[in-house]
Amino acid sequence: MAAKKSRRGGKRAKKGPFGRLALFYRQIVAELRKVVWPTRGQLSTYTTVVIVFVLIMIGIVTVIDYGFNQAIKYVFG
Repeated sequence: MAAKKSRRGGKRAKKGPFGRLALFYRQIVAELRKVVWPTRGQLSTYTTVVIVFVLIMIGIVTVIDYGFNQAIKYVFG
C-alpha cells in the first residue's frame, strides 16, 4: 500500500498572497454570476412598494405621536 500524502492547507498552501487574492476575486465573480438580478419592472415595483410602506409607517407614527402629545397636554396641563 502506498502511503497517502498529507495535504496541509489544500489548494491555498501552494499559492502566495497574490494567488489567494486572485482566487478570492474569481470566486466573487463566480458567485455574482449566479445571482438572479431583478428586471426593470420588478425593480420599479419593489421600489414603489417600499416607498408606499414607508409613507404608511410615517403616517402611523405621526398619528401616534400626535395622540401622545395631546394625552400629555391633557394630563399635565
